[in-house]
Amino acid sequence: LQYAAMLDLVVVTHAEDGGLTGEAAATAGEISTRLGLPAAPAEAEALAIARDIALAELAGARLHFRQVTTARGFALVREAKARGLQVTCGITPAHFMLSDLATADFRTFTRLSPPLRSEADRQAALTAIGDGTVDVIASGHDPRGPEDKRLPFADALPGMAGAETLMAMVLTLVRDDVIDIPRAFDLTARNPAALLGVAAGELAVGLEADLALIDADAPWIIDRRKMEATADNTPFDRQGAQGRVLGLWKGGVSLTA
Repeated sequence: LQYAAMLDLVVVTHAEDGGLTGEAAATAGEISTRLGLPAAPAEAEALAIARDIALAELAGARLHFRQVTTARGFALVREAKARGLQVTCGITPAHFMLSDLATADFRTFTRLSPPLRSEADRQAALTAIGDGTVDVIASGHDPRGPEDKRLPFADALPGMAGAETLMAMVLTLVRDDVIDIPRAFDLTARNPAALLGVAAGELAVGLEADLALIDADAPWIIDRRKMEATADNTPFDRQGAQGRVLGLWKGGVSLTA
């Protein structure tokens, strides 16, 4: 942290206390108890966040939590920002769209890290996205092959295919009046670029034309069998969605022509 502060680099961290999480596959609570899954308390996230914020403050470092998923975690980040600390956080669609109820059928496509949380935590995530506590929405794209998912839930590796459903899930927040379109752009483009110091995330003269053409109202059914990812394990399979990417350009060159 001290070296990062000297170089003005942002430290990106995964907010879980390994001593508490161990080999847990779920969040401790009613659902994990009913399913008999090894579980860790949601407080494992808050403990890691509190520790890392304290250390970042001591070092004067910039700190980004890759994913925050619990009400207590959001409260800690919110308080750190109010004190003027250089603390930011992200989230993925799985944690604002789904709760641990989605694991009730032992479907390993919902085996994630961090694990899915309670409905109360999911609602806290929506509040944090709406009030500006959350800075980044990332895809959480970490697909796993069938050899890693066709296993008992606790033995399956965490991960999901998220890139192809990111925009549709973010536009759900717009339709539900959690955020507006400019805020959606900030969360998925401008803020990540600024955080990493990349000359991107803006529509401006002189920048490379890294663009996505989106039909925000196009309806479709998410079908894992039609996905381009090397693995198709999406927790949103067969779910209705609105919003499709029609075209992509990288450096002004079409990737979809």
